[in-house]
Amino acid sequence: QPRDQLRLVHTRQLLRACGQGAPGRAVGGVIGLDADTVLWHDLEAPSWPGGRTALAEYEARFSDRLAIADAARSGAKPLAQPSRIMDCRSCPWWPTCAADLTASRDVSLVLRGEDAVALRHAGVRTVDALAALNPAGEPPVPLVSIPFPDAVALARAWLADLTVVRRVRDVVVPRADVEVDVDMESFGDSGAYLWGCLLSGPSVGRIEYPPGYRAFVTWQKLPTRDEARSFAEFWQWLIDVRAQTVARGLTFRAYCYNELAENRWLLASADRFPGTRGMPDRASVERFISSDDWVDLFRIVSDTFLCAHGKGLKTIAPMAGFHWRDPEAGGENSMRWYRDAVGFDGAPADLSQRRRLLDYNEDYVKATRALREWMGSDEMAKLPYLGDL
Repeated sequence: QPRDQLRLVHTRQLLRACGQGAPGRAVGGVIGLDADTVLWHDLEAPSWPGGRTALAEYEARFSDRLAIADAARSGAKPLAQPSRIMDCRSCPWWPTCAADLTASRDVSLVLRGEDAVALRHAGVRTVDALAALNPAGEPPVPLVSIPFPDAVALARAWLADLTVVRRVRDVVVPRADVEVDVDMESFGDSGAYLWGCLLSGPSVGRIEYPPGYRAFVTWQKLPTRDEARSFAEFWQWLIDVRAQTVARGLTFRAYCYNELAENRWLLASADRFPGTRGMPDRASVERFISSDDWVDLFRIVSDTFLCAHGKGLKTIAPMAGFHWRDPEAGGENSMRWYRDAVGFDGAPADLSQRRRLLDYNEDYVKATRALREWMGSDEMAKLPYLGDL
């Protein structure tokens, strides 16, 4: 990871500035997210393009940033212009940059990152210019994030103010008699404190399993062993619902939106809390997440639609008529709510924030259900098709 190497160099420079830099070759280790691996980097190895080292790359980038800041501070001609990248989603300056980019109709509004840079260098600087290209022709530059015909269609969708365009004629979403929508809430890398489930469909034969929303949660401050208890209860409920469903001769599926997050904590929970009552082993979790019973709606959305304004659930779900109750609903805000909910900084626990988190989680699973039902409805025929743009 280039990012990890640059962070290591930065840490080394800070240590050297404090008189703590170790002599000898610059070597540093990056600890994995689950603290089970350390990857060592030789920061003086010629591992960067052109045979550059991480040290040299850091110095060049740091000097560049200082020059940009000095020009801004002195009122000189700006040395950098905005361009949309992945981190713009969480940047507090994004509204400022978004206004400038929209005014210039910059191509990064459609294709961000290196693709936007490459297109600008090739003379395709605006969304309009990209939309005017022949999707069946030769691309002006190789694109890494998206096929060229999709890029042209995405630009045309943006110009038409279309949030979603169908990639396929017929939209297909796997369905079942009994369906469970799942959403997990975690606090950074400290753990997963909440597993929310929305059960839909006919009765599975157990009075304690009524349709509707159910939360498995610990309000003990993470990290805590009580996380094992809440996860094990969630897992046993989910597996029992599936078993009861199958026993009644019905079909079962569970859904999430972007399985990377859920899968990480499904597996990590099994690994971190072996021996806890009701805790599955890793093999059991792996069998479940690799089965047809576990469906990632994000992947289906990615395969089915071109999304001119992003594929986040909060962007797509309103197309299905769903809206969050909390106007401030969002991942970053939920981190702040959690700190207040458990009294993370020594303050009394705020019970209203616990309710807020539960409502946020409930809305999230209801949004996935609404999205799935909308994708299977006749409304799909009204959405523009990629081939018609």
